[in-house]
Amino acid sequence: MTIRLGDVAPDFSADTTDGPITFHEWLGDSWGILFSHPKDFTPVCTTELGAFAARKAEFDRRNTKIIGVSVDDVASHQQWKGDIAETQGTALNFPIIGDEERKVAALYDMIHPNANDTLTVRSVFIIGPDKKVKLTLTYPASTGRNIDEIIRVLDSLQLVAGYSVATPANWRDGDDVIIANSISDDEAQTKFPKGFRKLKDYLRLTPQPNK
Repeated sequence: MTIRLGDVAPDFSADTTDGPITFHEWLGDSWGILFSHPKDFTPVCTTELGAFAARKAEFDRRNTKIIGVSVDDVASHQQWKGDIAETQGTALNFPIIGDEERKVAALYDMIHPNANDTLTVRSVFIIGPDKKVKLTLTYPASTGRNIDEIIRVLDSLQLVAGYSVATPANWRDGDDVIIANSISDDEAQTKFPKGFRKLKDYLRLTPQPNK
């Protein structure tokens, strides 16, 4: 199954390290990040799970729940948690889905046979409170993810959900943003009282409106 931006994130029931969940119910009114790792007790995955755990408070501040998944079972995840805490200096503080039957992996197209026909690749799905997919990222097994980038994208998605703006290349929270082309100059003067700079008719910058 190919998941595209704007699709409703597939719902599922599964066992996790925090007990059984139904995904949409578990998300509630929060944003969500569902990410896969290839396998427990592997080096890159260990660093990634520790990195997500170390930044969990930042996701909490953004009303965002995080949850991992791999094709290992929950018992394996529970055993692995000790290694993550020992080597990464942070105890695991979010659930990992046991997906030994690969049901979630199939729903979210996390197994790419030309990369590996049995293990999940490093997929990331950001899901809005409306349960729709806002972002997808896929990394190979050899490349660990950058948590700063995931938070940066989340900030952008949450900002544009509330304002008629887009974020430019290399944008970070607090930088100027781009006014949507659907907004006229007259409307922009009302919507963006901090003012704006017109570099081109199609490129207008304004201070981030929620700062």
